[in-house]
Amino acid sequence: MSYSRSIFLVGPMGAGKTTIGRQLAKALNKQFKDSDHEIVERTGVSIPTIFDIEGEEGFRRRERDIIDTLTQEPNLVLATGGGAILLEENRQCLRSRGSVIYLQAPIKQLLKRTAKDRNRPLLQTEDPRKKLEELLGVREPLYRQTADMVINTSGCSVPGVVKTILAELKKNDT
Repeated sequence: MSYSRSIFLVGPMGAGKTTIGRQLAKALNKQFKDSDHEIVERTGVSIPTIFDIEGEEGFRRRERDIIDTLTQEPNLVLATGGGAILLEENRQCLRSRGSVIYLQAPIKQLLKRTAKDRNRPLLQTEDPRKKLEELLGVREPLYRQTADMVINTSGCSVPGVVKTILAELKKNDT
């Protein structure tokens, strides 16, 4: 299948944006990039290190710059960081330069998927569940506001989610 627009994946950490994005890019014959990975590659340091040195605000500035750059690339599937939608500038870039897909998953699944990942500074807390609930309380409306489609990844295999997205893209492209 071919789909002319770039595709930008949004959603909370652990929703599967990177894993699904890679497979979706293959299926659509598009290049895949992950905004968090691009930040690490360009700075040469981990995201937790950026948070330690520059705080979340410094990280969000870097994220804004990388999203502005990446969303201008053609033929791309981009997995964004979970908080990328916090800045209106990012939401505008995503909405105006491609199709935005919100990958949704229940908190229980997000916790399971992120439990052992130490590269998620916002979850390095006594109560990761409470933190995820707080984050989703703020971000959920922004994910929905920004997205062209919402795909629930709960209990679905990666190929199953990709198949669902492809079907939705085909339906919306006609």
